[in-house]
Amino acid sequence: MVKYIVKRVLMLIPVIIGVTFLVYFILSFTPGDPVRIILGDEATQESIDLLTLELGLDQPVIVQYFKYISNVFRGDLGNSWTHGRPVFNEITMRLPVTIRLALLSVLLGFIIAIPLGIIAAIRQYSMMDNVSMMFVLVGVAIPNFWLGLLLMLLFSLHLGWLPSSGYSGFASLILPAITLSTGNGAIVARMTRSTMLEVIRQDYIRTAKSKGVSKNNIIVKHAFRNASIPIVTVIGLQVGVLMGGAVLTETVFALPGIGTLLVDGIRRLDTPIVLGTLIVFTIIFSIVNLIVDLLYAVLDPRIKAAYN
Repeated sequence: MVKYIVKRVLMLIPVIIGVTFLVYFILSFTPGDPVRIILGDEATQESIDLLTLELGLDQPVIVQYFKYISNVFRGDLGNSWTHGRPVFNEITMRLPVTIRLALLSVLLGFIIAIPLGIIAAIRQYSMMDNVSMMFVLVGVAIPNFWLGLLLMLLFSLHLGWLPSSGYSGFASLILPAITLSTGNGAIVARMTRSTMLEVIRQDYIRTAKSKGVSKNNIIVKHAFRNASIPIVTVIGLQVGVLMGGAVLTETVFALPGIGTLLVDGIRRLDTPIVLGTLIVFTIIFSIVNLIVDLLYAVLDPRIKAAYN
């Protein structure tokens, strides 16, 4: 198990190199001059040339990249081109907001989606199944940004119960968390239903019923545990994406998370901000995937034996 974890951690190195390499070169060919964006239209040619030399943008792109990646592996993500502050400090200031939003969204989706999927499976083709799957279809189809705007109009503008934008505490996360959990919860509910339907038709479930095992024990201890691996996979992927920054939702609700930091960096062609944020996204996503793989071993002893 330890060897497997070390191997997965070491795999982060080529992944980070690959991601930063592609993004660096894409940004270098993006229309627009970051120096002119920073200094404005009234800047003199002398000040433009001076800042270009200061940022190292006069050098070939490949040289710029190797300087950047060598600094990254020394623990230096560089400074923002726009305001000069360290990228690491910008990320650490904003990351807690994104983490709180992601965890609250996953918790809301998990609490609603898992029971909904289980009930829909054990009552297949019933009214409950049809109604729940209708809500799942709506949850998957509705765009996050549109749902977020509707929630803002209802709960902020008309009712005045919750703040519409910005971050001032837990209340500011409720509407964004509902927005995110709707689509993600719908996917989890659909996956739970389909995997539970497959499991409850297995022979060992019929055997448990014939032995007089209670219905609750059959569902929880036998059916759900064996159906949980695909569900854990879906939840893990969603957690990775959310922890990496729910970019669109953070932008709609003006939350100071790393999603909005990324959007601002792209808008200003602030390469250190964009690359630093994407490196954090990559690390978070890889760690979440590793945790999901380790959970497989807990849920299925056969997988644990394969790791060893």
